[in-house]
Amino acid sequence: MSQVKESIEVDVPVRAAYDQWTQFESFPQFMDGVERIEQRTDTLTHWVTKIAGVKREFDAEITEQVPDTKIAWVTVGGETEQSGLVTFRPIDPAHTEVTFMMDFDPDGMAENIADKFGFVDRQVKGDLKRFKHFIEDRGAPTGQWRGQV
Repeated sequence: MSQVKESIEVDVPVRAAYDQWTQFESFPQFMDGVERIEQRTDTLTHWVTKIAGVKREFDAEITEQVPDTKIAWVTVGGETEQSGLVTFRPIDPAHTEVTFMMDFDPDGMAENIADKFGFVDRQVKGDLKRFKHFIEDRGAPTGQWRGQV
């Protein structure tokens, strides 16, 4: 099992950062390699990704969600094994630290090589930078889900 952990400071209040992150179907707008996400239920999403030429489809289940604090998930079924956690920490009323942590199991030679050379770390770092620009440029989230899991 491999791990990645990256953090970024975004220049929006914690509620705006968190609310945007709950809009999973918007992820392709700032996450490279994510082609499509369908929100099937409050706790189940279906992902279609293509990263480093490898296309995957899988479901992810939200296992814990606390507004303005964290969202945790685990993949279910399918060929991809991963779990993760995104946390949101207010720095001050206008700034938030977003931390993304993920455990994943690279599959096959290409994914193992990419992992060894830090591709996933760079991918996550880039996705967080694009998230920062996405939410800061908008100034407000595209939607919200304030439920708790």
